[in-house]
Amino acid sequence: MNPIAEVWFFNQGWQPHGFQKETWKAIAAGRSGLLNAPTGFGKTFALWFGILQHYYEDKHFRRRQKKFKTTKLHALWITPLRALSKEIYKATQAVSAELELDYRIELRTGDTTTAQRQKQRTSPPQALITTPESVHLILASKGAADYFKHLEFIVVDEWHELMGSKRGVLVELALSRLKAINPKLKIWGVSATIGNLEEAQKILLGKDHKGVLVRAQIQKKLSIETVFPDNLERFPWAGHLGIKLLDKVVDIVNRYGTTLIFTNTRSQAEIWYQHIITAYPEFAGLLAIHHGSLSDEIRQWVEQALHEGKLKAVVCTSSLDLGVDFRPVDCVVQIGSPKGIARFLQRAGRSGHRPYETSHIYYVPTNSLEIIEGDSLKYAVAHHIVEQRIPYIRSFDVLLQYLMTLAVGDGLEANVVFEEVKKTHCFESITEDEFAQCMAMLVHGGKSLSAYADFHRLVLVDGLYKVESRKLAMRHRLSVGAIVSDLMMRVKFMSGKYLGSIEESFISRLKAGDVFWFSGRQLELIQVRNIEAIVKPSTRKTGVVPSWMGGRFSISPDLGVAIRHSFSHIHKRSGKSDEIKFLQPLFKEQEKRSGLPQEDELLVEYIHTRYGYHLFVYPFEGKLVHEGVAQVLAYRFGKIQPVTFSIASNEYGFELLSATPFSIDQKLITELLAPSHLHQDITAGINVQEMARRRFRDIAGIAGLVFQGYPGKQMKSKHLQANAGLFFSVFEDYDPQNLLLRQAYDEVFDFQLEEGRMQRAFDRISSHRIVLTFPDKLTPFAFPIFSESFRERYSNEDWQSRLENLKLQLEGKIE
Repeated sequence: MNPIAEVWFFNQGWQPHGFQKETWKAIAAGRSGLLNAPTGFGKTFALWFGILQHYYEDKHFRRRQKKFKTTKLHALWITPLRALSKEIYKATQAVSAELELDYRIELRTGDTTTAQRQKQRTSPPQALITTPESVHLILASKGAADYFKHLEFIVVDEWHELMGSKRGVLVELALSRLKAINPKLKIWGVSATIGNLEEAQKILLGKDHKGVLVRAQIQKKLSIETVFPDNLERFPWAGHLGIKLLDKVVDIVNRYGTTLIFTNTRSQAEIWYQHIITAYPEFAGLLAIHHGSLSDEIRQWVEQALHEGKLKAVVCTSSLDLGVDFRPVDCVVQIGSPKGIARFLQRAGRSGHRPYETSHIYYVPTNSLEIIEGDSLKYAVAHHIVEQRIPYIRSFDVLLQYLMTLAVGDGLEANVVFEEVKKTHCFESITEDEFAQCMAMLVHGGKSLSAYADFHRLVLVDGLYKVESRKLAMRHRLSVGAIVSDLMMRVKFMSGKYLGSIEESFISRLKAGDVFWFSGRQLELIQVRNIEAIVKPSTRKTGVVPSWMGGRFSISPDLGVAIRHSFSHIHKRSGKSDEIKFLQPLFKEQEKRSGLPQEDELLVEYIHTRYGYHLFVYPFEGKLVHEGVAQVLAYRFGKIQPVTFSIASNEYGFELLSATPFSIDQKLITELLAPSHLHQDITAGINVQEMARRRFRDIAGIAGLVFQGYPGKQMKSKHLQANAGLFFSVFEDYDPQNLLLRQAYDEVFDFQLEEGRMQRAFDRISSHRIVLTFPDKLTPFAFPIFSESFRERYSNEDWQSRLENLKLQLEGKIE
């Protein structure tokens, strides 16, 4: 038993869990590791008391410590969020205060003042709680090696969250340097349950690590309940149901002490907050909203009020997903599909944040068909299906930033740093030539930028590459980090009239001449100029529907598997879940009008309406994959028959709509959905170059090719895009093998188009039986997808009433 922990636990009247004792034992034996335990069971204390025990009881460390004239940094605790840093600080500070320990703990985040940072450099605390970016900022200062030389522990909190992003690459690179400074460094990670936990451990600790994986053998009790509407809509459309269930959501809120109401987008959070406060004014002062676009001051006030139990409910987004401990929260409501099983579990864990408490989560579907996901989520949880986190590899933009960081700090010895970097998961495949290219880009601008003095950034001094320009060093420190914001594009007529903003990820998929619906108008794209989409009115009757913020927030592959499994239950005679029983009238209507696919079947519908000729396909793979599959099908179709399509999609299927008839049969569908030559058809059928050009903006920013501006004087997005676009064109023309250029294309295929997932979808579909039907009217499955395109054809005022009339016609209630 850990003596310090024993005293503290006794004072609290608690007994430590088995996983806490196991962690203390591993730390005492000098091991590194990864800790996996449910929310609310004391993961922080499992590591913290191990660190304290080492500080006060390790004889070798105590002997070394006596030589020090000042305190040295003993432990570094890295978290992905400032709010989480504060949470860890409060918990650990409380231990030091109660036990009267002389173990000083401090925070270093974006909120830390310059004076505090300077003091932390000259008189370090024993423990520093910080973020990945702040660690790199310390590395970018003189004397960083001395500062970290005596470091004994690094803890990376919420490692699963960091690992699936470029911030995870920042952590990998920082660890590679800190391990070189102190080879005896002990590294620990804290991770929620993910599908590739062992891989997560290997990436954190290194390929040949001898670390331990501590898994808490504790099952967190979870209560999942689907909120059903009073009446089932047999012809649903996206979002029509959500607010209709407002009274039922408020009933749930009233049954519990404090409730978090999670939405998937900021606009959805704003809508729900306004509707609740308007319908129930008695919630004034008891209801709050929390999302990433709000000021730090507002968010901190909400978090503090949650801690103190002053709020009845908070409408929030993923801004409250991560492990901040709000003990008063005893219920969670999820509005709409959570899009992923891990996200659903993470949000559920925000409630009952105490040992052996039940986490209560209510799932509120936003359309009738989404009700089935209640069954899918229960199935996934019961069978322990949870997503993997896919790590980034070969992120040369982050590597270039890191090399600049070392050069701005103590300087870098190229061959030594190459060997360190090669030991990370992200760069284990890097060659000497590729590393030399990175160095060349920093020393003289590389193959295509050597004529410009601004890109002669590093100078070789006594065997070390350094940054001698104070201006360059300051600019670099202001640019450290790998978080990039999404860019909105202004939609304008040639005359200059401004119509509104749309996401660049949508516009980047279009070519000049393509038509799309926006603000109730049919518009043809003339050109993309910086961050403006120049358009003109079009009389064509077909067009693409924009995908909005959250529209790219697609269901995970694992949730897709669970949804397809739920659809296989439709045909069961007994033992059906409440969700599937409730949906029976919709499924009967679908079967009567078209067909109801089995788990190993793909349903395809060809329908002629007054709006055109529709081909509906239902792979149940998620909106992002469906957008890509639809574009590949449209391209392949165009090579066989002279026909142009509009595309619309949702999580369950997609629509190809043509103004002219086209012939279709089972053989042709099988050919169109063949998995062979997919990469070539994606490249030919989708404007990949423009997507890569847009992706390059973020890469150029992280790599330091474009400067984003000084605090309070950020460079305008259009200048950033123009500068990045210029580099992209230069590399395309004069340096086609440039590492950053290749990375832009790789990221488009891997993350934006999800080529791997598309390939798996085509492979899976190729083994399924195609069920082709020719309904005379829209079906319950088709109607939600049709409504996605329909709403963009009309102004905001009348699309809902028109869609409602169309639904009544389909139901035979009106002519």
